[in-house]
Amino acid sequence: MTKLRMTTLLVAATVAAAPFAAQAQDGMARAKEKLATYTEKPEFVAPGDPFDIKQCAEGRKMLSIPNNSGNPFLKGIIDRMKAVGDKIGLEVVEWENQGQPSQWVQGFDYAIRDEFDVINLISGISPDTVEPQIKAANDAGIKVMTSHFYDPSFPRNPLLSSSLPIGFNEIGRILANWVTVNTEGKGRVALIVSREVPPTIPLVDGFTEELAANCPDCEIAQEINVGVAEWGTKIQPSVQSALQADPDIDVVIPIYDSMSQFVVPALRLTGKLGQVKVPTFNGTPFVLDFIQQGAVSMDIGESLDWIAYATVDGHMRDLCGLPVPEKLNVPFYIFDESNAKDAGTPAQFDTGYGDAYVSGFAKLWGLE
Repeated sequence: MTKLRMTTLLVAATVAAAPFAAQAQDGMARAKEKLATYTEKPEFVAPGDPFDIKQCAEGRKMLSIPNNSGNPFLKGIIDRMKAVGDKIGLEVVEWENQGQPSQWVQGFDYAIRDEFDVINLISGISPDTVEPQIKAANDAGIKVMTSHFYDPSFPRNPLLSSSLPIGFNEIGRILANWVTVNTEGKGRVALIVSREVPPTIPLVDGFTEELAANCPDCEIAQEINVGVAEWGTKIQPSVQSALQADPDIDVVIPIYDSMSQFVVPALRLTGKLGQVKVPTFNGTPFVLDFIQQGAVSMDIGESLDWIAYATVDGHMRDLCGLPVPEKLNVPFYIFDESNAKDAGTPAQFDTGYGDAYVSGFAKLWGLE
């Protein structure tokens, strides 16, 4: 090949690559700009008009049914809902279960038998799987609601009295932009999901769409789908196998941070702990401790106490015939090595977000 021919080919290749490089640069800039929103301390925004919540809640009972009581994130929310309920005269009870649909059905039977006013399906139980029970509860005069479950884009099951969705699609986009920025646009990702949980779908959609838009050199190398009831037995060996089969994976994303308790041992056993980046979502305290220890890279947190306040607020508005917020009005906040200690050492459920919501809800509810 002549020198002139080689030069011509090099120039042509450079020209062809220029638009791709520009796309990557633009994507990196967009990702950085979007991430900045979630690094600022959250501010309280009222989810509706003021109302007398004590008058509404006094003497009422709410049964909260999580998809699995072994999930510390959900356990933390329900414990805080109980504390909020004590302040306003609302009895909040958890229906403890191990993630079995038959146990969810038993929870409905209990609520009907003991004449609860509200059943709260929190984060994970699809109303479609318990429709006969919802109908029976409705016939008994019980309002059935979901919280921290649907994405705002989802159509709500018509049997529900109301729903307080959160931005799962938005969470997926935050994760994608974090990967873009923190791998310099070159991430090779193993994504751990539970597709049986409906919010997983918009979260993964947001992740894949945002990654494609802003990180053309990034790749989802593997998706590992594990059912909620099998997290304890299948996540660790699946992650180990993935890392051994593809040593170029440099990011592992457990999309719900309670999965991290099974990811970290897999990284340790494969010698990848501290080398592979682990971003995730929920803000569960033990995962924030993992960040302080260098085992997890980032957690998109939500104050569990803030979630509890917002959930009680929305459900009491529904119970008293007031307009219900279109979503669970709780902000997302990024914790990483720069600020994880703000959550406490060891981390606490409600620390690091500020306390603007406490006085905000107290004023909104007429408690001040």
